[in-house]
Amino acid sequence: MATTTAKAPGVKPAPAGRKDFEAVVSRKALGRNLPQSMGRRLWAPMWAMAVMAFGVGIVLAIVRDVETIAALQHYTAGFMFLGFAAVLAAVSFAIARILGVFRVGGGQVQEASGVSVQTLKMPKSAKGMLLFMMMGMMAIVGAVILHFIIGATVPSSDPADIMRSGQWFDVLEGVRRIGVGMMLFGILLGLATIVKVIRFQAVRIREVPDEAARS
Repeated sequence: MATTTAKAPGVKPAPAGRKDFEAVVSRKALGRNLPQSMGRRLWAPMWAMAVMAFGVGIVLAIVRDVETIAALQHYTAGFMFLGFAAVLAAVSFAIARILGVFRVGGGQVQEASGVSVQTLKMPKSAKGMLLFMMMGMMAIVGAVILHFIIGATVPSSDPADIMRSGQWFDVLEGVRRIGVGMMLFGILLGLATIVKVIRFQAVRIREVPDEAARS
């Protein structure tokens, strides 16, 4: 197992002998990192925001008429995709929360067994998840903001402006879909990270009895 020395005080490189994993050794269980702490606190508020945004979008889709359809189609799309962004963010935060439970729980089990605590370093898949989630969120939120701006400035009766509004709508639809695709890929990387963490902890559990017997 290729290892590196962590910069945190009291953390030493994990012993070699395993492939595919990089871990650090400490005397006590490590707490959640920043993304995991955020996931623990924000997954539920994101779900609530999604429900509210979807509700507003549905109401706007129902009440729009011929006079307001050009403007309200932008507001409707904006609120609906704000809901999509919130749902995907909630799923991502839930994944981070799960990873935090594994990190803290696995460390506490090792600490209670009287052996050194090995904690898996953040895999590349987890870093990729954060990157794609942030890029996807920025794409969707940027498109939503432009929808609101265009919806607020489109006259209800000028055919030329209505046509321009429709052209902007088509462009922003592409941006929204790219953003959703990036967020979904980030979620896929998050699920791959969960699999890797489970594999690491399965290996570590098999090592704990022998280490405890020697200590």
